[in-house]
Amino acid sequence: MENYTKDLELSLNTLQSGGVLLYPTDTIWGLGCDATNEKAISKIFEIKKRSPSKTMIMLVDSVKMIENYVENPSPLLLNEMKNAESPTTGIFLKGKNLPSNLIHSDGSIAIRISSDNFCQALLQQFKKPIVSTSANISNQPSPQNFSEIDPALFKLVDYTVFFRRGDNSKKNPSHIIKINDFGELERIR
Repeated sequence: MENYTKDLELSLNTLQSGGVLLYPTDTIWGLGCDATNEKAISKIFEIKKRSPSKTMIMLVDSVKMIENYVENPSPLLLNEMKNAESPTTGIFLKGKNLPSNLIHSDGSIAIRISSDNFCQALLQQFKKPIVSTSANISNQPSPQNFSEIDPALFKLVDYTVFFRRGDNSKKNPSHIIKINDFGELERIR
């Protein structure tokens, strides 16, 4: 438990100083930063060699946190995400209070309520959303566990979490849902 607490403390310090984390999520290992920090988000695009036109998702700890970053969130989408049995990312139409490099050119934002204990604790202490994108270079396979992460990434981030490094279970990306033009729930992935 001591390492877990130290990991939380060092992760929180990294986020608060505008750094980039390599951390476990409720899906695959991810690269993360303060979702309200434009420079930190730009760092992740550089690390991943990813086009800024391909936006990233952010993790939140609750529906209440979503409401701080989305204009008029769909109750249907919120309810579906809150009650999802597996990790589910929702695409919301109008992001707010976020840097332009996190919001898609159409104004939408991708958000997931994390069910992971480490992420929940970090989000609750940080009190802001955290970017989450797969821990890989763009167009490379997403690592399903820590052992599959390209070691080159370790030198590019500000802190790599120790918690769950030994977990070799295979993880998958989240499901993605949105409300379509007819007001119906649509599964994208």
